[in-house]
Amino acid sequence: MSIAKGTATPVSTLARLKCVKPTPEQIITFVTLALLFSVWFEVTRREIVPKMFVPSPADVWNGFVETLTVGYHGKNLIVHTLVSLVRVLGGWSAACLLAIPLGLAMGQSTKIRAVFDYIIEFYRPLPPLAYYTLLVLWFGIGEFSKVLLLFLAAIPPLTIGAVEGVREVSPAVIQAARSLGATPRQVFLKIILPATTPMIITAMRISLGFAYTVLVAAEIVAATEGIGWVVWDASKFMRSDIIFVGIITMGITGIALDGCIRGVAKRLLRWKYV
Repeated sequence: MSIAKGTATPVSTLARLKCVKPTPEQIITFVTLALLFSVWFEVTRREIVPKMFVPSPADVWNGFVETLTVGYHGKNLIVHTLVSLVRVLGGWSAACLLAIPLGLAMGQSTKIRAVFDYIIEFYRPLPPLAYYTLLVLWFGIGEFSKVLLLFLAAIPPLTIGAVEGVREVSPAVIQAARSLGATPRQVFLKIILPATTPMIITAMRISLGFAYTVLVAAEIVAATEGIGWVVWDASKFMRSDIIFVGIITMGITGIALDGCIRGVAKRLLRWKYV
């Protein structure tokens, strides 16, 4: 009996592994990435574009090794990445704490919306560099002005997403709950908040991505560390390999952060991902 039990486990494990097959979508993604890499490799191998503008995959790999071992301007690539993540997540988290409740309040009250709507709509289309100069003038060139820029950039998507989420809630459902004796707090916690959560999470993903795009702008003024600063500084010395290293690092960390939000969304919204 013990021998039979000992041989059953590996067989069942192998059977499960054989059943694991990539989905068509995963195959398409893999083929797409492989084609993009192949085009990149061929363009640089045939020297269709000078390496000064488009480095080869080998040069970019060497750039990764250099920044991870020797560092860039005395600091490791991981250190630069962590500094940027602290700035982005700090500004974005503060924006979530302010903008999501504000958007929910704006969605429920036309008076509150009248106060804040045009203020947000006024600065939403402004390029971050347009008001970053004012932030530096008012608050100096330290960390606060950098985080504040990311904070301001993340607010509009969050607010708009929360407002639109509240508008999607059916007034008939709210009226029915009130007619059954539900208090305003119960209506908000049991109806409005659950109904707006998918829209809010989508807005959080968009907002985080937008804050990440502003990172380079936040780190070009009086900075000596950060992955956005690495890209900016490398451009001054025509180090296209380091520029690619920074861009790829930002892309990978951005995908990882978005994946974390989607993982949380799948736990909170299990009914949606069944």
